[in-house]
Amino acid sequence: MTITASAGFTGAHAESPRVVRWSGAPPSLGDDGSRLRQAGGAAFVVLLHVGLIIALAAGLGHQAVELIQAPFQTKLLEEAKAPPPDAPPPPPLLAQLPPPYIPPPEVQLRQVPVAAPSNAITAVVHEKPPEPAPVPVLKAEPVRVPPALDPAHPCREPDYPPMAKRLGEEGTVVLKFLIGVDGAVLDSKIESSSGHPRLDEAARAELSRCRFTPGTVDGKPEPSWAVNRHVWKFQ
Repeated sequence: MTITASAGFTGAHAESPRVVRWSGAPPSLGDDGSRLRQAGGAAFVVLLHVGLIIALAAGLGHQAVELIQAPFQTKLLEEAKAPPPDAPPPPPLLAQLPPPYIPPPEVQLRQVPVAAPSNAITAVVHEKPPEPAPVPVLKAEPVRVPPALDPAHPCREPDYPPMAKRLGEEGTVVLKFLIGVDGAVLDSKIESSSGHPRLDEAARAELSRCRFTPGTVDGKPEPSWAVNRHVWKFQ
């Protein structure tokens, strides 16, 4: 007996119909119980094959759909993506200037004096203290006494020159006389004129005959100058 079973699928994964054959003599019609058991077993085998075919076909078809959809979806996604805009060219590289040279600060090292160790042996020198400076002796200023007219020998008054009297000449003359140790006049000169030479010379000539007491220094006579003032005036 031959039974043909086929699944209702077409396509790449569809299988050819399976044929179930029973070997041996066909069952006898008289044995109903045996025929029913054989028919049930055959139907079970057929249904089992049909289920396997359906499951296999469904799995292979699903994989085929996935394999077809995957490239299609990838292509759609690639087409959906717009190409990125061209990036702007990079800015030109500028030459970097070297940093300015900053000289390092000058560091001055100060040497700290090292103290001598306390256990150093120092030489003890006994120095003689300096002698006190001598006290300067203040020398007294010499006592000077100027010469003067000698009262023991009165001096004669000079005569008025006649020409000066006629011309009415008057004035005061200052004379200086160098007096020697003996009181005599050694030299004379006009210190201040009266304005009239006749009067100046008449006074100097007459007063040079006078006697003086000599000048002294610390009581000792020595030559010195004496000053005499004479006034010419009509009486």
